[in-house]
Amino acid sequence: MTNKEVIQAFYKEFFNDHIIEAADRYVQEDYIQHNPGVGQGREALKSAFADKFVSDPAFHLDIQMIIAEDDMAAVYLKNVDTQGVTKCRVVDIYRLKNGRLAEHWDVLQPC
Repeated sequence: MTNKEVIQAFYKEFFNDHIIEAADRYVQEDYIQHNPGVGQGREALKSAFADKFVSDPAFHLDIQMIIAEDDMAAVYLKNVDTQGVTKCRVVDIYRLKNGRLAEHWDVLQPC
């Protein structure tokens, strides 16, 4: 899979289908997280979003664009409600290693 395909599959399965175990396929175990609201490592990511999906069962992200070069990728997306109304905009930046997400940064813009 290309880096773009890895990201697209991860967002569909993990964020939109809420399959927490998908992180085991797409995220390095020693995942480096630069968002202070989420702990370090794959297990911390899984735990944070397992809680998020319980508190917000309609959580959904629509990818608007992915820009990838070498081992880096930027994803512009929208968090939308069940009617498709944008709740916030996000840019996620990833470093990939061996076809898996290895490091993450993000910027959020509330609507």
